[in-house]
Amino acid sequence: MKKRKRWLTFLMSAALVLGLLSGCATEQTPSDSGTAQSTFVFGDTTFNAENEEPDINPHNTYSGWACIRYGVGETLFRYSDTMEIQPWLATGYELVDELTWKITLRDGVAFSSGRAMDGEAVKECLEHLIEVHDRARGDLMIDTIAADGQTVTITTTEPRPTLLNYLSDPYGCIIDMQAGITEDGMVCGTGPYIADSLTTGEQLELKKNENYWNGEPGFDRVTVLTISDGDTLTMALQSGEIDGAYGMPYASYPLFQNDDYTFSSTATSRAFFAHMNFESTIIQDPAVRRAIAMGIDKERFVRDLLGGNGYPAIGVYPDNFSFGGDAVTAREYDPDGTRAVLEAAGWVDTDGDGIREKNGQTLTIRWLTYPSRQELPLLAESVQATLGDIGFEVIINSTADHNSIRVDPTAWDVYASAMVTAPTGDPAYSFTTHCLDSSAVNNGHYHSDALERLATELDTTFDTDRRAELAVEMQQILLNDDAFVFCSHLQMSMISQSDVEGLVAHPCDFYEITVDLKPVP
Repeated sequence: MKKRKRWLTFLMSAALVLGLLSGCATEQTPSDSGTAQSTFVFGDTTFNAENEEPDINPHNTYSGWACIRYGVGETLFRYSDTMEIQPWLATGYELVDELTWKITLRDGVAFSSGRAMDGEAVKECLEHLIEVHDRARGDLMIDTIAADGQTVTITTTEPRPTLLNYLSDPYGCIIDMQAGITEDGMVCGTGPYIADSLTTGEQLELKKNENYWNGEPGFDRVTVLTISDGDTLTMALQSGEIDGAYGMPYASYPLFQNDDYTFSSTATSRAFFAHMNFESTIIQDPAVRRAIAMGIDKERFVRDLLGGNGYPAIGVYPDNFSFGGDAVTAREYDPDGTRAVLEAAGWVDTDGDGIREKNGQTLTIRWLTYPSRQELPLLAESVQATLGDIGFEVIINSTADHNSIRVDPTAWDVYASAMVTAPTGDPAYSFTTHCLDSSAVNNGHYHSDALERLATELDTTFDTDRRAELAVEMQQILLNDDAFVFCSHLQMSMISQSDVEGLVAHPCDFYEITVDLKPVP
């Protein structure tokens, strides 16, 4: 086993700042008691307030992703490698009737606070979740929760076929509400690691849960560093300052494709896509929306800018879902056809400056995106080039402040973002979050009567074949309206030093720091 000392670094204000002296995965550092301890250091580009993950409190926006990814929290059910629901903190369930779910909890599980995880603890957690978390409340539709020993009975306000799927969302991490949530957003979960300290946008310190219910964690300590700059992340892994990385730039991959490193890759449903702002006058023109959809070269984006680490998207879901891939049809890249669409709608370049006009208005699109997902600025540049050749002026605003801007419908025309469209293995998630009148992040205020009707049916349909049919119909409505443009799906990879094992990419993108992460013997 290699021995090495390192200085940890992290990105602060776009500069390398010397952090703290620490050991690495394969280095043994002394504890207060003098016993040698192993430490795993993980660099992640996405753990920050920009991605609505300021802390590890699953009841706060999207911070549940950090809670579950870093081994602090666990959910009642989880997803297998083939995206099948399987028990985790629960051992099983009974669907008593269309409104009533009886869930049996696992014996012998305790929170890191020492409190036993029983029905009352789960009840307290879920009641607080739906009180403070709008998205969870809308997803779960919980009416009442009853606890009796190691069982929890949930009654919903209407039939909820996807209840178990939504309980497996990161916001469903079961935490000890009696221990509470600290001011800096730390919680007591049931996972293999316990949060020790947290500085938003910089680092999270974890220690081994000595009383973990499902095996012995492989490291005594874990440090998660927020390293938003891809070049900095690359140098940190090369120099040995970190032991594993999430969000590595594709251009850096060849540096790690050798025996000194381990790659773990998987196809995911994470999509890079554009929201049309239906409050924008220029986007209200159907010809403009269609031209944007026809003017994005998805193949080139994936091939040249992503280095093949993904695949062009057609609709919401990738082709490993029965309701994904070519189950729907979308506009194909067609520069000449796009020009014809615009000219037929009256958008012409009358002054020869390369930008089309109509009734005195230039064909200018304000493209909002953010840099913490390395693919999004690349997509913006690609779109600026291809749409520019067609007669658009594309003004890019790639900013960490995108979340405050996207809620102002006067500030943008197209918003490009990333999301895992089917983290629950079911089609409902992306519609309920992004496309409906009630959706928490329907950023462009899109509305379709037909979509709303089908969504109502989807909400109450238990038959999986019919759910798939509805998903296809609903996607096609979005694509026909050019309400969203789905550009690519991600082939997600994590990279670790070769003396580490168990850092494994998962299709739902939830599970990273697990009990199986350990030094190579």
